[in-house]
Amino acid sequence: MPNQDRYSHGHHESVLRSHKWRTAENSAAFLLPKLTPDKTLLDVGCGPGTVTIDLARVLSSGHVTGIDISKEVIEIARESLKVSDVRNVDFNVDNVYDLSFADNSFDVVYAHQVLQHLSNPVGALEEMRRVLREGGLLAVRDSDYGVFSWSPDDPRLDRWMDIYQQLTKLNHVDANAGRHLHSWVRRAGFTSLEVSTSNWTYYRPEERAWWGQLWADRIRVSEFARQSLEYKLTTEDELQDIAEAFLQWADDEDGFFNLVHTEVLARK
Repeated sequence: MPNQDRYSHGHHESVLRSHKWRTAENSAAFLLPKLTPDKTLLDVGCGPGTVTIDLARVLSSGHVTGIDISKEVIEIARESLKVSDVRNVDFNVDNVYDLSFADNSFDVVYAHQVLQHLSNPVGALEEMRRVLREGGLLAVRDSDYGVFSWSPDDPRLDRWMDIYQQLTKLNHVDANAGRHLHSWVRRAGFTSLEVSTSNWTYYRPEERAWWGQLWADRIRVSEFARQSLEYKLTTEDELQDIAEAFLQWADDEDGFFNLVHTEVLARK
């Protein structure tokens, strides 16, 4: 199985800024009602660990393990854990295609915004299924870039989406993962699927400022920028124009941005 998937976003500060914003409430609300305090949970692709630590507070008499392929973000997660009040968590570098856990190790496996970055999402799900106990719960959530919407219209933002779709295809991953999520889960052998959708919506001034600046920075300096230039999908001048479009959107009192996610709960 592949183990060197190319991450279209990378781990620039502008990317980690958005990952650190994530909480159990805004990224795992579909899972929370299913949890009881004594469960063991694996958070696949945990990034800087904010959601992981939140989930550990819910599983107060259980245990949570966060894994990521990036040593850099695991170190960030460990530093965050040190200054938290949580002790029932550990963070480790691991590969979703070849998890270092025995069969039937966890009650719950959770993966947020992970499968859209994998060239073999079904293979990754099969490995998640292996480490789940019989009857254990899978919880996955992924966005669908193809149905993101924003206002006011701006052809420069249309170009951003076009470039992103091309970039992810060249990296052999699917930016529109949300619409395929239930199919991938079923093909990996899971049953009793529960499928839902939810959104992140930015329209308040402070939300627009955060989201617009975040993407302006990503477009100028993150892996999105570097890879887009490497693949000759765009130019530095066009990237600057797109970054400016995000800042202008953020300053527009009519600005609105909606990100659509699909969520799947399933049983082994």
